[in-house]
Amino acid sequence: MTKVTLRKKPISGERFSLYLDFYPPYIDPATGKETRRKFLRMHVYSEKTKDSFQKEHNKETLKLAMQIQLKYYNEANKPEIYSDEEKKKLREKQLSQLNVLSYFQSIALTKKGNNQKIWLTSLDYLKDFSGGKILFGDLNLKFCESYRDFLLTCSSKRSPDKQLANNTALSYFNKFKAVLKQAFKDEILKEDLNGRVDRIPESESKRNFLTLTELNSLVQTECNLPVLKQAALFSALTGLRFVDIKELVWGEVLLMSDNGYSLQFKQKKTNGMEVLPISDQAYSLLGERGEEELAVFKGLIYSAANNEVLSKWIKAAGIKRKITFHCFRHTYATLLISEGTDIYTVSKMLGHRSVKTTQVYAKIVDEKKREAANKIKINL
Repeated sequence: MTKVTLRKKPISGERFSLYLDFYPPYIDPATGKETRRKFLRMHVYSEKTKDSFQKEHNKETLKLAMQIQLKYYNEANKPEIYSDEEKKKLREKQLSQLNVLSYFQSIALTKKGNNQKIWLTSLDYLKDFSGGKILFGDLNLKFCESYRDFLLTCSSKRSPDKQLANNTALSYFNKFKAVLKQAFKDEILKEDLNGRVDRIPESESKRNFLTLTELNSLVQTECNLPVLKQAALFSALTGLRFVDIKELVWGEVLLMSDNGYSLQFKQKKTNGMEVLPISDQAYSLLGERGEEELAVFKGLIYSAANNEVLSKWIKAAGIKRKITFHCFRHTYATLLISEGTDIYTVSKMLGHRSVKTTQVYAKIVDEKKREAANKIKINL
């Protein structure tokens, strides 16, 4: 007789991966090979957790895991109990009882930094829509379309008096679609719902940027926080986001033989490794080189107070439009295209995954050209 024991293996974040232990070894009918362990692709939290969602997750997950444990026990010791068709239906029933929110959270927790926060916020909206619980057996096209409509009409959690922005809803719905795609890949879903449900169309958001004249005006204007001015101008010359500038260390600033300076770093937003050539002028903004593990922009932090310093610096330079730190990245892209750099190169310099994301800057330049053309008028 084969003994089938449900066991736990510690993983990150005070979680435990669930697996079945077979003794003696179990012969997998699909491969014909012996195995001592089968990981269930499920996890539970510490039994000491006080979080109500984690407790519910543990309860539902352990319930399903024990059903799977019984299934394998019967297959190993009583193979005559189930026909192949019955085994297939039993597994489908078991998977249909898996908690969608728990599965969503297990994927979210594999993400890093700000990306993980976005995933978890997206999960909160799905909890609100579903009432706190939904099983995979409840998922269908109608549910997915209703959730999409919910995101397009619900209030923002950050600003309850405002509707959730279209592109924010798009981001959250894309996380849900990614969960559907993975569930189909893991054979939890029988149907490719991700492929069937329509995505939320992206709306073009206004991108403020600085002209070269305004940028030079800022160079000549004092800022109460020199490191903030240094970082903002560096962003305008490299296109780097605030978080990537803040996390930049000297070991990521490289002299590439006769090819000048480059940055070799991991983008915090996409988690992808990038090699970005930078100009000698951009390098000159960095100051005296420090130890490899030290931050290049020492003392740079994100805060409401520093945002106010940035706003005052902008106004002191005679710029009346609302300019945030991210506008310096927009400035970099817009100026590159204005000077004739092809959009594919600009896309690579910005670290975009798709040229479509970069095309908005080309449209901005085209609009400015049209405005310039319309300024020349004669009396006809």
